[in-house]
Amino acid sequence: MTDLVRARFPVVMGVLNVTPDSFSDGGRYADLRAAVGHGVRLRAEGADLIDVGGESTRPGADRVDAETETARVLPVIRELAAAGIPVSIDTSRARVAEAALAGGADVVNDVSGGLADPDMARVVRDAGCPWVLMHWRGHSRQMRDLAHYTDVVADVRAELGRRVDAALAAGVAAEKIIIDPGLGFAKTAAHNWELSARLPELLDLGFPLLFGASRKSYLGSLLAGPDGSPRPTSGREAATIATSLLAVAAGAWGVRVHDVRGTVDALAVWRATGSPRLVPGAPAVDRAAPAAAGPAGRAGAAEEGER
Repeated sequence: MTDLVRARFPVVMGVLNVTPDSFSDGGRYADLRAAVGHGVRLRAEGADLIDVGGESTRPGADRVDAETETARVLPVIRELAAAGIPVSIDTSRARVAEAALAGGADVVNDVSGGLADPDMARVVRDAGCPWVLMHWRGHSRQMRDLAHYTDVVADVRAELGRRVDAALAAGVAAEKIIIDPGLGFAKTAAHNWELSARLPELLDLGFPLLFGASRKSYLGSLLAGPDGSPRPTSGREAATIATSLLAVAAGAWGVRVHDVRGTVDALAVWRATGSPRLVPGAPAVDRAAPAAAGPAGRAGAAEEGER
């Protein structure tokens, strides 16, 4: 898996939520056969990793206990790993991560960046596996109240830097660390757009960056209908692909998406045209424009974590 962390090609992480209440696909893959079948399909469509999660982080979601989370993800991880499919475990709990790694998972994707469970660093260090450190300020019930920044990019960069420093101090190898700006987690729509526009400043930390905008509500707000109703999750795929492609062109290591085939197709076009990169310092469009889309005032509301 070290080779995947160091991959020069964009890594596509396919989302597989085995929860009853995730914002986009909750309940669709709660059954073991359905979950494994979907993971196999995502892999066939081109996913490099299948990201299995057993706890929703949608706004207001109640936490489940570690036993329930483990019971949801472990059978799925075991079957996918047995089929030779690379798997990441989407959890903020060390106990769940440890069980998932023992069951065949290759990567820990931690939305809390190690803040929710101080024992996570030990688990990752001992396993020697890659660790995605996402920017995070609090659980689902708290995050909306925590979306306050002086400069969202500078603040997220500094806070991610502290999580990296803590991981390194705990003995996690630098080459195993991946960062994630945490779009939607204690962020408003305007914050999400600003982070997307200034990804190179986060890449200056010197670590691979995972970008996850897939189907999130700030895209639904951008694409709101004439009556101000946000575009449903099923109609956000084109926008997801666009944000993912722009992130890769800005230097992102990988993207986390629900629609793997569409993303892989778009990346094939990008590579066929010479893998063009966004040029730092080039004239930019008005970044306030996307935030103004949708119902009045919506852009200023805190967005959800949406997993």
